[in-house]
Amino acid sequence: MAGQTPTLVLVHEPERACFERLLAEGFDRRAATEITSYLAQSTDLAPEFDAIGEACARRGIRFRAVELDEAAGVLAACDRSGTLVWTLTDGIAYFRGGAAPALARLNGLATVGADDSVFALCQDKFRSGAVLGALGLPVPTAGLARGGHWLVEPPASPAGYFVKPNRLGAKVGIWEDSRIAKAGEALALGRRVQDAYRDDVVVQPYVAGRNVRASFLAVDPAAGPEVLGIAFVDSGGDFQTMADSMALYGETGAAARGEGRYAEPELVPVASAQPRAAETIRRIAATLMAGLGLRDVFSLDLRVEADDTVHLIEFEVSPGLPCFDFRAYCRSQWGMSLAESMAETAARRVG
Repeated sequence: MAGQTPTLVLVHEPERACFERLLAEGFDRRAATEITSYLAQSTDLAPEFDAIGEACARRGIRFRAVELDEAAGVLAACDRSGTLVWTLTDGIAYFRGGAAPALARLNGLATVGADDSVFALCQDKFRSGAVLGALGLPVPTAGLARGGHWLVEPPASPAGYFVKPNRLGAKVGIWEDSRIAKAGEALALGRRVQDAYRDDVVVQPYVAGRNVRASFLAVDPAAGPEVLGIAFVDSGGDFQTMADSMALYGETGAAARGEGRYAEPELVPVASAQPRAAETIRRIAATLMAGLGLRDVFSLDLRVEADDTVHLIEFEVSPGLPCFDFRAYCRSQWGMSLAESMAETAARRVG
């Protein structure tokens, strides 16, 4: 309707709703708690909804946070000409947020982020790895196991292997023993993941190097890979486990803060130490934007070796906005808080 105030709709799936659904599906409480930790960004961002609303109001935009279970009705009633939908939490299996961009498309609404087909792709590590490989990107070739059986055996790897659930995020199902020496050892881990989470495991050749997170937010719609924030994430270990991740976010992260156990990994700009690797990562991002349709907001997880060899591990189209690394990126790249960055991104698209 002409004259309506432009609106930013943020669709998110709360931890509690997912937890109760998983219990109803027969998961035990421990596994349900671990799985739903992926949705901690909803918990962590909720206290800032007022700040986001105020930042939007200063730019002439209305802000509305909508829980996923209400999204179908809300989006069906939105004004097509002045609504922008931002999906905070994704998912196609344990989580259902990938439905939000599809609902937006169904109702003819503009969105922040990649289209809904990419939301589905990124949640399946084995399938997305195959697509990334087809694009010529440096992603480790993976095997796939279901319980104690191979669906696809991994290639030979003298350096050993790394095993992780296929459709879970936030390091869920990654333990201290997830790095193994021989491919056959993956089957025992596969049985453990299947018993706990009902998921397959991806088995990738182990790649050396430091962990890197590349963050992207196109506050300016014309921005490209040059605004990518690329940082080493040094947590003190070779890789981050589920326990490490859960201590940073959501209710467990809040408890860790209260008990004085909270410690953020150190962020170090890659360009300051390995500028050639940083440029390689920008080229990888450019390929993903052109070939896969990543846009507006996304993140990449990579490993960088001392000789500047870069390995792309996976990508996210709904990165953890309230996470420490993305907040740091907004401050360093855009000179704004997370709330201001989100509001400005929306204003430049619907204002």
